[in-house]
Amino acid sequence: MKQEAENLTTDQQKVLKSISPYRIIIPAVLGVIGVMYMLWRNFDLEEFRRIQWTTHVYFWIGLGILTVLIRDLAYALRLRALTNKELSWWKCIEVVIIWEFSSAVSPSALGGSAVAFFILSQEKLSVARTVTIVTYTIVLDALFMLCTLPVLFAIFGFDILRPGAESFADLGQWGYLALGFYIFMIVYSIIFAYGIFIGPHKMKRFLGWVTNNRLLKRFHQAALKLGEDLVISSQGLREQGWKIHLQAIVGTLLAWVFRFLLISCLVIAFTPNLPLTIHFQAELYARLQTMFFVVMFSPTPGGAGIIELAFNGFLTDYVHSNTHATVISTIWRLMSYYLYLIAGAIVVPNWIREVFNVKREKPLEKKPD
Repeated sequence: MKQEAENLTTDQQKVLKSISPYRIIIPAVLGVIGVMYMLWRNFDLEEFRRIQWTTHVYFWIGLGILTVLIRDLAYALRLRALTNKELSWWKCIEVVIIWEFSSAVSPSALGGSAVAFFILSQEKLSVARTVTIVTYTIVLDALFMLCTLPVLFAIFGFDILRPGAESFADLGQWGYLALGFYIFMIVYSIIFAYGIFIGPHKMKRFLGWVTNNRLLKRFHQAALKLGEDLVISSQGLREQGWKIHLQAIVGTLLAWVFRFLLISCLVIAFTPNLPLTIHFQAELYARLQTMFFVVMFSPTPGGAGIIELAFNGFLTDYVHSNTHATVISTIWRLMSYYLYLIAGAIVVPNWIREVFNVKREKPLEKKPD
């Protein structure tokens, strides 16, 4: 296996190293530090003892587990559609787990797209198909956030950015961070969307022109590569039927919605007096989506340490007990973060072994009897 790894390019070896199971140590430690800080600052033993572990609690935790399963199946549905069913359901789920694992163990510096491209390129998919899938999923995920947040803001107002906020003056640092990241994502998405759906060749030339100067020269090759990927993706998407686009869009919607519904289930579980009306739950969902939007740009692996601290501040008007907030955030991170650290540590070595074993056997298959 070491010999096959040495035959990879420098970038491929870097990506392979980024999904090493040993990388769970840093995010796990950061996450534990965040939890320990919350326990030290907010935990009240007497308050914890008053939590009644009733059927209500277990029922909603069970629904939370179901949302995790549906989310992964939705991602698998999207991947299976975009690969034109060239990958089996199990293989799609395996890729999703590795993808989530890579997001959990690294910040956005390397980027999930690089890991996704490497994984799919090892699954006998053509370069054009791989580029199309990775680029299209980036666009779909970005469009979900860009389209849903304004709708939620129009319905619920500034309250989704910060508890009790009524204007921009009340936003504070978290609110301004959300606004800044939203503007950044708009610019980012316009480049991708225009390059894929309208003028891929023009965007390729534009990216090359913008970076062809002394200040941005070091980004020139990467910009040209991005432009070429947009051209390939544009051509690949035009060849897809409307059913594939529909399945990809449905998979994206389900995956993101159930990502946030997991937290809703846990909040309801430990806040029995919380109204279950559609309006109230929709408002809670809006707050959770905004919170995730802010912490998704965290510099720490998977937002470890940051997201635990942000949780309590975003939900103070829904979860009034700091102890309850600590319990909810801990269980949530166990189900949405540490679960993928553990699953990835099991799946990644098996996937690497399987891929390299296939490559090792190929030359033997070509030899005459």
